[in-house]
Amino acid sequence: MKGKVPVGEDGHRNWYYKGPNNDREWAWLSNRHTQIAQVLNTYFETGNPKYAQYIDLFLRDFIIKSMPYPAVKSRNSIWRGLEVAARAKVWSRVFYGLINTGHLSPATQLLMLSSLPDHAHYNRNFHGGNNWLTMEISALATVATNFPEYQQSDEWLAYSVQVMVESMKDQVYADGVQTELTSHYHNVSLRNFELFKDICDRANTPLSAYYNQTLKDMYSYIAHAVRPDGYRILNNDGDRGSDRTIILKGVSTFNQPDWEYIATNGTSGTLPTDGPSYFYPWAGHLISRSGYDSLAQWSFFDVGPWGSGHQHNDKLHLSVAAYGRDFLVDGGRFAYTGAIAEKFRPYARSSAAHNVLLIDGQGQDDGPLLAKAPVDESHYKITPEFDYASGSFNQFVGTEREASHQRAVMYVRGEFWVVVDNITTDRPRKIDALWHWHPNCTVEKDGSTVRTAHTYGNLAVTSVGERKFDVTLIEGQEEPTLQGWYSPEYNIYESNLVTNYHSTIKEDATLVWLLLPSANEIATPFATILQETEQHISLKIESNQTTWELTIPYSDSQLLEFRKSQ
Repeated sequence: MKGKVPVGEDGHRNWYYKGPNNDREWAWLSNRHTQIAQVLNTYFETGNPKYAQYIDLFLRDFIIKSMPYPAVKSRNSIWRGLEVAARAKVWSRVFYGLINTGHLSPATQLLMLSSLPDHAHYNRNFHGGNNWLTMEISALATVATNFPEYQQSDEWLAYSVQVMVESMKDQVYADGVQTELTSHYHNVSLRNFELFKDICDRANTPLSAYYNQTLKDMYSYIAHAVRPDGYRILNNDGDRGSDRTIILKGVSTFNQPDWEYIATNGTSGTLPTDGPSYFYPWAGHLISRSGYDSLAQWSFFDVGPWGSGHQHNDKLHLSVAAYGRDFLVDGGRFAYTGAIAEKFRPYARSSAAHNVLLIDGQGQDDGPLLAKAPVDESHYKITPEFDYASGSFNQFVGTEREASHQRAVMYVRGEFWVVVDNITTDRPRKIDALWHWHPNCTVEKDGSTVRTAHTYGNLAVTSVGERKFDVTLIEGQEEPTLQGWYSPEYNIYESNLVTNYHSTIKEDATLVWLLLPSANEIATPFATILQETEQHISLKIESNQTTWELTIPYSDSQLLEFRKSQ
């Protein structure tokens, strides 16, 4: 939302102004000073002195108004860690970019030099954890190395190295995934870990082999997880942004032509010797794909922990894309503060915004923040013909006594997904199975099958077996509860269609779903359950003159059976 910081009676801008919607995020973003970084770039491009003069007046006004430095941990509009860190980085560019131009006045120079130690003090003494720490500590190192004349610069840098390495050990799993388990903030942490390395390289301060290998592992994750269209996973708090440029930067840094092949859909680089699917055992993320071309089938299945921050209650969620389209999607994050957040934030974090089961109308409660060990190998398997992973969850909000959900996903490469939901319960339960469609999908219902109706690129979701469902399509619902909303980016949202398969079970039950993608119109496949036991379910699927007989275990990959005939 656009707005203008007003000028108060004292002649200074009101840097605590929260924008036209009284949104504290608006004030925080304003006080990071990315706007003057843009003005600085424009000055470099044009040479027009009015841009440099604007920056001079802007900084002079801000620094005077921000005094005195409170020297306490704060969440106010000016003195909060992220804003302090961002300003320290921007100001360093401004100071050295304008110092010899004659447009940065001596008064502003002195004000900046007097305020930067306050910024360093804040980031040294009041920094947070997780991705906040990477941003704040990299800012401390920025001040220490760009202004070595400060008496404490050497101590600041030494502290930065110690804390950043320890944070990396705490914040990044052994498989290279940042513990918040959101692709968006994984990239935030990676960017700041990498910035810190650049700072240390310029200061001739070497970092450990562990640090450098972890940077490579973090790049490896986003390279292997990226969608065929170059966009990242939309999970937990994050935006559906493109990772292609980021991956190609990693290609250049670490000389990984296989990442280049994935990011460019095979137009350059080298075909990976592994893949095309990958499982990250500490994160609990299964990335399945049919290949690396732009029209490849792709899915993301989450069997990991809740996450150390920015969590959604979405364990066992499945996202699906194919033929250049998103089909089944995560709801997104909507906003953190302001009117959009007040309306949509609880929905965004809830199970109801994800492709999971609700039990007795209730979603998942909070899970464990961190994985204590990687997912056991019995819970996943990747072969040339198929991928498999399984996970479980048993803490549902307000649910009495025993209710547990085990979900297994089997992807038959290049053909289809089978999702098996095994529910154990001590009493009758109402079950809602949710499938959220991308807003661009045209969806129609045909009995227990819901499919898209596009000229090119389609997906059908079919319930397999004799269980009866009340199948409803919901879009943009506000009462009695929110349902059918999608947010691809922060503060942006629209309605989307959700398929709700509702049923009542009297005892333990198994629900089976066939997800069938097709380039063109989808022919209804023949799928039947051959056998159901306490450990697995066996299916027969016939499609396009091919027959598959699959035994899919609820949890133990050793029981998997795969037979294909034509």
